[in-house]
Amino acid sequence: MKGLPSQALLDRTRERFHDRCVACGPSGGSPARLRFRVLEDGGVEARFDGGSFYQGYRDLLHGGVITTLLDAAMTNCLFARGLGAMTAELQVRFVHPVAAGQGCTVRARCEKCVPPLFVIRAELFQGGQCHAWATGKFLDRTVAPGDGPGGAPG
Repeated sequence: MKGLPSQALLDRTRERFHDRCVACGPSGGSPARLRFRVLEDGGVEARFDGGSFYQGYRDLLHGGVITTLLDAAMTNCLFARGLGAMTAELQVRFVHPVAAGQGCTVRARCEKCVPPLFVIRAELFQGGQCHAWATGKFLDRTVAPGDGPGGAPG
């Protein structure tokens, strides 16, 4: 890995690779704007206070939004290490419905690092209980297809 996890690495790497992200980018214009912070164990955490705009079924957070939150957490976990990586595989498990309009917390941590592949786990908590979790495989974007003279895929 490039470096020990730090808030400075997370912020710089997110700005470099993800400045227009719908979930966490500072210039993305999204009301979601997740602000990830680095935890002592090297993982990351952010609070999401999504309201009724993000619901699928009445009063429940949409599954696609939950998946986006989990994916964003995993991506920011790698940013905290100075790595810009792209999601290669994502498996999500919905354990309990997530109430819309109530806050939730999303956390992620590195499970396995074998560059250029990284396995990350993320969990979404509401009311102190895990409501959804995901594991993802991420590929270091410096070796991702499309990264070349033509630029990275959007």
